[in-house]
Amino acid sequence: MNEIKPYERKVYYYETDKMAVMHHSNYIRIFEESRVFFLAQVGMPFEEIEAKGLLMPVLSVECRYKRPLRFDEEFAVYPTITKFNGATLHISYRIINKATGELCAEGSSSHCFTDTEMKPVRTKNRYPEIYRLFAENMSDSIIP
Repeated sequence: MNEIKPYERKVYYYETDKMAVMHHSNYIRIFEESRVFFLAQVGMPFEEIEAKGLLMPVLSVECRYKRPLRFDEEFAVYPTITKFNGATLHISYRIINKATGELCAEGSSSHCFTDTEMKPVRTKNRYPEIYRLFAENMSDSIIP
């Protein structure tokens, strides 16, 4: 099993709004960026998943804003698989300001697995290597 690192970067200027804080819609994008980074770390990059003919559509996403991030502030995102049954995947996210350690936002996303025709897929039967990777990483938490 790989050591999981948080996704880290700074707030870009274009992500801020008139109030000089990161626009609320960008937090959802940050969740996706961190999910892609997380999957690569556990050994299953998105491009490999999709090359196998498996898709992971979003079923739901939510975000709770705690403290705004501002231009050029560094942050870290800590994703955790909270639930996985082979047909659906649930991930929680915590966005932490690196300088202060404050929680800026937290949320979650849920996904299902489908083939390229958007028909549901149970990974345990058709993609056992993908099932194993998600199952192995479900209980690991990198939240500080």
